[in-house]
Amino acid sequence: MSTTAQKTILVVDDDPQIRKLITAILKREKYGVITAANGNLALKALENQAVDLVITDLIMPEKEGIETIMEMRQTHPSIPIIAISGGGKLNPKTYLNIAKNIGAVSTMTKPIDTADLKSMVKSLLCASDDQPSMD
Repeated sequence: MSTTAQKTILVVDDDPQIRKLITAILKREKYGVITAANGNLALKALENQAVDLVITDLIMPEKEGIETIMEMRQTHPSIPIIAISGGGKLNPKTYLNIAKNIGAVSTMTKPIDTADLKSMVKSLLCASDDQPSMD
């Protein structure tokens, strides 16, 4: 398989505007993107399609991001996960620290900085290319 094959990223956020923004940023960078509005839909998407990276919000209805990350780590331990949060009842850094402790590789606060997102995604996908697959 060619190393220039298109990478697929799963974007999980309950806010359609955030999903649309992140999708637009990633598509401009020539990534394939699939989206889910909550953790349950994200886990179903992972059953049906291989992805190279997951970007997930933490505060969502149905199944929130912390629980989603924990389940993804059990079923897909090698997929890099970026956790994003604008906070909720707590400071976003509190949620992001929890996410990092349970398996998110990187974290980012909302509002999303486009340059930071592109850099983080590129870095994680390059790093995952260098690792043998464990799935």
